Amino acid sequence: MIQFTRRGAKDLYGATMNLDDLHLLQSTDPHLSGDPAGTHRGIATLPALRSALAHARANGAWPVNAVLATGDLVHHDTGGYARFRETFQDLDVPVYCLPGNHDDGEVLAAELRQPPFVPGGAADLGDWRIVLLDSTVPGAAHGHLGEGQLAALHSALDTADGRHVLVCLHHHPIPMGSAWLDALMVDNAGRFFRVLDAHRNVRAVCFGHVHQSFEGERRGVRLLGTPSTGAQFLPHSDTFAIDTARQGAYRRLTLAASGAVDSQVIWISECDSGSRRSASSAA
Repeated sequence: MIQFTRRGAKDLYGATMNLDDLHLLQSTDPHLSGDPAGTHRGIATLPALRSALAHARANGAWPVNAVLATGDLVHHDTGGYARFRETFQDLDVPVYCLPGNHDDGEVLAAELRQPPFVPGGAADLGDWRIVLLDSTVPGAAHGHLGEGQLAALHSALDTADGRHVLVCLHHHPIPMGSAWLDALMVDNAGRFFRVLDAHRNVRAVCFGHVHQSFEGERRGVRLLGTPSTGAQFLPHSDTFAIDTARQGAYRRLTLAASGAVDSQVIWISECDSGSRRSASSAA
């Protein structure tokens, strides 16, 4: 398991961060290509990703203890992994990566096998364990957690040794209220939640894929969907539609030693005015 050294900093409002807290940045669904000028759904993806990272570093979301990259790092172009690597390799913090349905999982693991990148598995950071799951199905857009992934999740929760747990995956395990998008969620989410329900140490589940902000709760576990750094989907639309009112975003997470989770989605184009902040205590 990877360990980290805690560090202090100022938060978005100028208050001193608790040194016992764990600070994470979730960046998801950049849909990069090998072409630095490549676009996806009308967005130049590499500049959008770099803009989100620069925003986080300049506006109080930094420093962090780790970055969570929760899938669709590229859009069916494995040359995009070099662009991803160039963007994150000099941050001096671990970058935990997992595949999405537009990724090639084997190539991702090979291209991002060297530090600071960590493709999949689990890591212990202070009082927390971060678990990274692969919910992809080769050749398909929907999600599924195979027997190996469910067994790995069960083992990671069983052996967390008193730590709180954050579980990360690409696909959403709960409906978003959009018929077309919910056809592409984890198709065996019931089994996923049964594993979680058998343990008392899971505090939150983070996912990408949905290209919109979502915050919910189930049996005391936070459920957090994070927007893309690029284009967004229109919430609550039964057919595919782009949300033209929203641009790129990222999520800032503060995980307390007590198990409390503080979460904020930060929209780049709105200079934080559209972000939402909330906190929960340990279950």
